[in-house]
Amino acid sequence: MNTLQAIVLAIIEGITEFLPVSSTGHMIIASSFFGIAHDDFTKLFTIVIQLGAIFSVVVLYFKRFFQSFDFYFKLLVAFIPAVVFGLLFSKKIDALLESPVTVAVSLLIGGIILLKVDDWFAVPEVGFPVSKEITYLQAFKIGLFQCLAMIPGVSRSGASIVGGMSQKLSRTTAAEFSFFLAVPTMLGATAKKCYDYYKDGYVLTHDQINFLIIGNIVAFVVALLAIKSFIGFLSRKGFKLFGYYRIIAGIVLLIIHFFIHPLTII
Repeated sequence: MNTLQAIVLAIIEGITEFLPVSSTGHMIIASSFFGIAHDDFTKLFTIVIQLGAIFSVVVLYFKRFFQSFDFYFKLLVAFIPAVVFGLLFSKKIDALLESPVTVAVSLLIGGIILLKVDDWFAVPEVGFPVSKEITYLQAFKIGLFQCLAMIPGVSRSGASIVGGMSQKLSRTTAAEFSFFLAVPTMLGATAKKCYDYYKDGYVLTHDQINFLIIGNIVAFVVALLAIKSFIGFLSRKGFKLFGYYRIIAGIVLLIIHFFIHPLTII
């Protein structure tokens, strides 16, 4: 990895983290084109820099994030499924992180689903605070939906937003809870990935530390610009545009892989 590649991946992360298009999937594809996706540090980098994007939520929603203990308990309940599934299937998840074809297929299938989501879960827009509108049971179910994002290309935000809408939440409320839920989820994922990296005998070099710092800063700044736009667009237009994008992106990637140049990671 070089500095330019780190910046490009961080920009992709900042733009896509809160969109239902899969930030991890996009970074896997980009790193595959760069020829660095097989590298263990790249896998660590794509997880750790998500923290930069996630902390933009804390900044933008500072007053709403620091609400009440009840709100944090609900986040904890929603976070529990990710902990359980992450510990049980960490090796299989790592293997999937090396599969651009998995990303392409997930983008395609997820796109088809997003075309129908607004019809399946049509609910009115309401203005209740997130902490008041969501029950503990709903929070747990949203957490189960979030676990689908362990498959690269599914989209953590997309899965949890759809999970919220399946619980009769408005698009805006579901999206905001998804953003808040990302904070403990990505903190946990980063801690687990760093621990595994250290346990496997790797030590970060000076350049790699700099790449992580640069990546988090760039992802944070770009995400600050992207998140507000997404909330406004989602409340007005829904998911269809993202569905079409995912379908086109999935088909293009499959064509490239099978008919032009395999997106293999060697």
